[in-house]
Amino acid sequence: MKSRKNYFITFCGIAFVIGGICLISSVKTPNEWMLVLPYLCIGVGCGIFGHGMGNFIAEKTAKQNPEFQKQMEILHKDERNRMISNCAKAKGYDLMTYAFGALLLIFSIMRVALIPLLLLVFVYLLVQGYALYYRMKYDKEM
Repeated sequence: MKSRKNYFITFCGIAFVIGGICLISSVKTPNEWMLVLPYLCIGVGCGIFGHGMGNFIAEKTAKQNPEFQKQMEILHKDERNRMISNCAKAKGYDLMTYAFGALLLIFSIMRVALIPLLLLVFVYLLVQGYALYYRMKYDKEM
């Protein structure tokens, strides 16, 4: 079942890349949107392809080597590894908070157009609200 899903994801990635290449070669006089769309398709396609192939290779390796599969399950369930992963995410979130704030300030000083600036502010506030929600939720639970 998982193998079919990985094949499908990999195929979708290849389709996106091919679609992006076809768009680059077929559009002769692109407008603003058509300048971005082909390269966006190629980027998303490469990401999807890499994800699908990575899962496919990991599944094949696990089937061929049961000892490796056991070791990977132990690593995924290990509390120490989970704690390390959560600490790394927390540090990344802390850096992102200051980086986004500085970027918003720089963009506002540069007088960037209102729409991109508002999109950045919306995403920044969404992430901060999400973190605040879970902080309150976990404070009640623990």
